[in-house]
Amino acid sequence: METYDNDLLLIALVAALAPLAVELPKAFRPPIVVVEIILGILIGPHALDWVGFDGLFGTLGQLGLTFLLFMVGMEIDFGVIRGRPLALAVGGWFFSFLVAMVCAYLLSGVGLIQAPPLLAAIALSTTALGVLSPILKDTGEWDTGFGGLLISAAAMGEFGPMVFISLLLIPTHPTVLHTLFMVAFTAVALAAAYFAFHMLSSGLLDRLAKTLNGSGQLPVRLCILLQAALVALAAKFGLNVVMGAFAAGLVVGLVSKGEPGEVLRQKLDAIGYGFLIPIFFIGVGARFDLEALWRGPLVPVQIAILLGLFVLVRGAPVLLYGDELAAADKWPFALYSATGLPLIAVIAELGVSSGLMAPDRAAVLMSAAMLTVLLFPVLAIKLRSGGKPV
Repeated sequence: METYDNDLLLIALVAALAPLAVELPKAFRPPIVVVEIILGILIGPHALDWVGFDGLFGTLGQLGLTFLLFMVGMEIDFGVIRGRPLALAVGGWFFSFLVAMVCAYLLSGVGLIQAPPLLAAIALSTTALGVLSPILKDTGEWDTGFGGLLISAAAMGEFGPMVFISLLLIPTHPTVLHTLFMVAFTAVALAAAYFAFHMLSSGLLDRLAKTLNGSGQLPVRLCILLQAALVALAAKFGLNVVMGAFAAGLVVGLVSKGEPGEVLRQKLDAIGYGFLIPIFFIGVGARFDLEALWRGPLVPVQIAILLGLFVLVRGAPVLLYGDELAAADKWPFALYSATGLPLIAVIAELGVSSGLMAPDRAAVLMSAAMLTVLLFPVLAIKLRSGGKPV
């Protein structure tokens, strides 16, 4: 128990220190996700070796992973991205995935990417909506035409990979049975959404919301119950649990729009981003194999190639936007879209735990992903502002 106490103290300390990065000047301010991973690297077994990543740390990290995917589902607002932006986002993501598959097979053939091409393509085609959302709000882009198109593309850049992850990692049944279980799970998720909408239209949710001011917190408990139920159902059906958490987030997101659901969202944000999700990212850092970055002379080359591939894969869809994007906005759009750390961390974690990706390959992928968050939004902002300070 003493080891658990020490680990929990260190993790809580690191989680509390990470937000202090927002006090740095904007020119040197990394996203908090990057800070959490870096601090996790420092205290983990591959650096100072102050904490392990099993036991209580590992359990809380798994809870953080499911809550992260739950929050990702909540962030996808189909009311905002419907219509032309959604059509472009869907077509653009499939175009990205096609480009990613071609690149992954070519580079896998020459040994520069040592991971299953499908897994590599999923990682290359992600976009970090959770990272981009506060950046777009801070820069005043959220409610602009450019922001609307980017939010749609980023949402699809999370939704598409999530669906593929659930299908890839790892069916435990024959293909036909696995497909039937997927259909059954989707039906249950849709039924949950229908029931939630019925509660919304009947005014029951408004009555439940009154308990948010007391110790009952019933809507929060129901959201966690829904998440646990869909995660357990996904596991029972032999699907990946990430699909259950993501589906629960979609359902809660659909029925918590507008002012009535704002208090509920704030409380779920507090549980997720204030407690569980930071532990997941600290754990990602603790598992990060630093030695893998200098085990071979090709590692810097691989990281550079991956950075170029992120821009190529997620930037390729600008060809579909035509007059929807001004010529000057296409490079910033490509750079924003290529920002993809959180889901890539999930993919790397699942890839290593399932045996589909070697730890040293995951370290290279994570290094490139961290650089996308550190570099690409800053470059995009500079390009959007014409090089002027922002």
